[in-house]
Amino acid sequence: MASDRLTLGVAARLSRYLQVLTQARKMGKSSISSQAISEYTGVNPTQIRRDLSGFGKFGKRGVGYDIDSLIEQIRKILRTAGTHNIALFGAGNLGQAIASSSVFGDHGFQISAIFDVAPERVGQRIGELPIRHYDEFAGIAADEGIMVGVLAVPGDVAQRVADDLVAGGVKIIFNYSDALLSVPSDVTVHTSSPAVELLYALYFYLS
Repeated sequence: MASDRLTLGVAARLSRYLQVLTQARKMGKSSISSQAISEYTGVNPTQIRRDLSGFGKFGKRGVGYDIDSLIEQIRKILRTAGTHNIALFGAGNLGQAIASSSVFGDHGFQISAIFDVAPERVGQRIGELPIRHYDEFAGIAADEGIMVGVLAVPGDVAQRVADDLVAGGVKIIFNYSDALLSVPSDVTVHTSSPAVELLYALYFYLS
């Protein structure tokens, strides 16, 4: 089934399963049960089996799911197989933490370009990647096949960067700033805020 036929609920749950599977593999596990996936995601085991059975026969009774195989299949369903390039904007403390993390690489996304405007950062390296000046982005976007933009910049410049990403053909933006971004309807913005996640968790704890 093509990913554009998935309901938002199914796509969201498959993404959560993929996150658990990826982490389980990093921990050295080779198989996992629907009950274990349920414990990490909060999704009912019956719902997990129903979601997965809609795309083929996965898992063996009493054994569970082969993690490598299921990761491959879910990535195909979500059309995330292969490697996709990311441009990271902002090489301060947050940007360096993002660039040094495996959170994107674990799911087939690689940071292929890092941009900043601070003279003391431009020309330095984070790992193997040089920090380039922001003015170079327009010429690099197409050459690098940038698919995703990650904003680790101050809120007062985030909209400008988002506008340049849209002009460069980028359709997915991860926004780690506190700005409310205005983008065309065909561009997806995911805003990550630890404070919002904390408030959400606190609400259910206090309810």
